[in-house]
Amino acid sequence: MAQNGSGARDGGTVLHVLGARPNFVKAAPVVRALDGRGAAQAVVHTGQHYDERMSEIFFTELGLPEPDVNLGVGSGGHAAQTAALLVGLEEQFVARAPRLVVVYGDVNSTVAAALAAAKLHIPVAHVEAGLRSFDMTMPEEVNRRLTDQLADLCLVTSPEAIGHLANEGVPVDRIHLVGNPMIDTLLANLDRFDTERARAEYDLPERYVLATMHRPANVDDPATAAELVGHLHGVADLADVVIPVHPRGRAALLAAGLDRHPRLHVREPLGYLDFLAAVRGAAAVVTDSGGLQEETTILGVPCLTVRPNTERPITISHGTNRLVAPAELVPEARKALAAGRPADATGPLRTPPLWDGQAGPRIADVIMEFTRG
Repeated sequence: MAQNGSGARDGGTVLHVLGARPNFVKAAPVVRALDGRGAAQAVVHTGQHYDERMSEIFFTELGLPEPDVNLGVGSGGHAAQTAALLVGLEEQFVARAPRLVVVYGDVNSTVAAALAAAKLHIPVAHVEAGLRSFDMTMPEEVNRRLTDQLADLCLVTSPEAIGHLANEGVPVDRIHLVGNPMIDTLLANLDRFDTERARAEYDLPERYVLATMHRPANVDDPATAAELVGHLHGVADLADVVIPVHPRGRAALLAAGLDRHPRLHVREPLGYLDFLAAVRGAAAVVTDSGGLQEETTILGVPCLTVRPNTERPITISHGTNRLVAPAELVPEARKALAAGRPADATGPLRTPPLWDGQAGPRIADVIMEFTRG
């Protein structure tokens, strides 16, 4: 990336570490806003998501600059992947000596970058800090908590996260409520979510439920995956189900018979624009994803999250999200399909605070002030 302007002279390079597709969606408005302020920037893509549809296409669709480097870490167990990330990222940080490392979300790349930077005494900014499910069996919860303890800037997407950070002893001057950059990207691309084109391109039914499943708790154990597939088949008895299958969990779900229902349509992972077009056109969404809970909140699509908890409770209080146990999935899907879309899902009383499309500029302002301090 170009390194010029006042940010380069006064603050040094801001280095973004991206590892998985949600990171790209969150980073795009931040990179854009910093570029507009003349900041020197670099992007390290760790290659944690190694499928082209899960990574490279997002750079193209979101207008992100080509990464300065792709570490190509790929898949693996948590220890092996995190170890490879630590080695590769430390080399980059030593070579580039950034003024600030910016990390996003809660994937292994996030915590590895925060740890490597902290040990080199390089400040860290965490976008999406303070989210908590309070479920330490989730790898993401471990990553979130550790990253926030290491971060010099905790950039918060929703008000309840401020309290979580304060309860964990994070000094108040590190915490900044900035809004949700994932929603910046969604709102900026709203006119590009062409449901009819996606329906024709991917042979989507006229009325369908969109599903995504990839959390370890849902797909790693064969018995659990088989139970979940049985409930998804039950939803398919009510309406066609379209499920772009994440690389993580693909084998377990297919082994459990995911595709053995005439109204359950398995698809390859989709790019950002096509996926959100499909979400926008869905009668309901069934998921275990974090980000999709947020996107359906703004799009006004009923969302059933198959998890016992969520680190994004604001999507329940201000959105269309509902937590369901696997055994509740079919009756809750029946209710959601019968009720249809909320009349005013995105009205001013329901939209979460600062989910207004301006989180990227707010984050850029905080970063510029910090790097010049």
